[in-house]
Amino acid sequence: MKQEWKGAVRLGVVLFALYLAVHYWNALSGFLVLAVGAAFPLLVGAVAAYAVDILMCQYERWYFPRAKSRLILRTRRPVCLVLAYASLVAIVILLVRMILPELVSCVGLLVQKVSPLFYQLGLLIGESLTQEQLAAFSGLFLADGSIDWKETISVISDWLINGLGGVMGSVISMVSATVSTTFTAVMALIFSIYLLLGKEKLTRNTALVFRTYLSPRWYGRLSYFWDTLNGCFHRFIVGQCTEAVILGLLCMAGMTLLRFPYASMIGVLIGFTALIPVAGAYIGAGVGAFMIFTVSPLQALLFLVFIVVLQQLEGNLIYPKVVGTSIGLPGIWVLAAVTVGGGVLGIGGMLLAVPLAATLYQMLRDDVRRRNPPPEPAPAPEESSEDAP
Repeated sequence: MKQEWKGAVRLGVVLFALYLAVHYWNALSGFLVLAVGAAFPLLVGAVAAYAVDILMCQYERWYFPRAKSRLILRTRRPVCLVLAYASLVAIVILLVRMILPELVSCVGLLVQKVSPLFYQLGLLIGESLTQEQLAAFSGLFLADGSIDWKETISVISDWLINGLGGVMGSVISMVSATVSTTFTAVMALIFSIYLLLGKEKLTRNTALVFRTYLSPRWYGRLSYFWDTLNGCFHRFIVGQCTEAVILGLLCMAGMTLLRFPYASMIGVLIGFTALIPVAGAYIGAGVGAFMIFTVSPLQALLFLVFIVVLQQLEGNLIYPKVVGTSIGLPGIWVLAAVTVGGGVLGIGGMLLAVPLAATLYQMLRDDVRRRNPPPEPAPAPEESSEDAP
């Protein structure tokens, strides 16, 4: 009787909470947006800390793993943390040095070819609007053909005020966005460093809180879900980054051998966009083909053929070995997760959907196996005493 009463109370509380959420949805959604906006630097820092922790843990395995010295034990975490961030900064600098010269060359060539088109377009627009311009500025002249300076000064003043107002508004918006982005980046970096330096203590305290306020059954379920989710995300990040590096290097090497222009920049672009499962490399291929098209349309067509061949090689040999087996998710579900995640949250949804789908797939598979254990083998028949020699 007591258990039924508790169940009825819980059901009533849940229904009442759902009613409040539906009835006051506008206020609730506004509060959630405000809370997420206020905590956005912390969320970015947590995501950065999770990604950097993978590299930091690898450095910790290499940093005198068998040493017992107190100095080494105390310096292991700070040194490996600095090495992890320094490695990321070095990678960014290397990529910028590889991309920037070719990017400047590509933009210069594009401007050189597009400028005459804009000039011709301006001439056409000027010829077509000559009568309208004369009609618009006819009020600036008097009947005898002389300039009405009063009207002219008024028009010029209005134009300057409106123009300067728009320019000042753009400048203020740009400065505000720059300051906001810088603040977010600095706070995210500081928060990620705090998380990485004290991750063991934070993990112990979080586990203690959940053990205190949750029943053993629910705590076990939550621990199982977190371990599965963490494992899927860890394997996905490592596998996807490895696959992106391999694909980018293969693309760069192939373009260099085939003498395609912008080999370094397009190789980096292909590798970077390959972080998006399934569709990422094709996005990079489209941008790369457009860049090559500014130099030679025939080479752009040959580049697309090269990318198709490379994608077949990557999809059939590299991706199943590097990523597919690591996350344990069939290809059809990877495609479905990318499609749904991209439709909901765009590129971020594509990155999150695959490890989340892998987590749900693994949990469902484990639950099905638990509910349907394999049949035990039948015991071998015993020989009767009459058949014995």
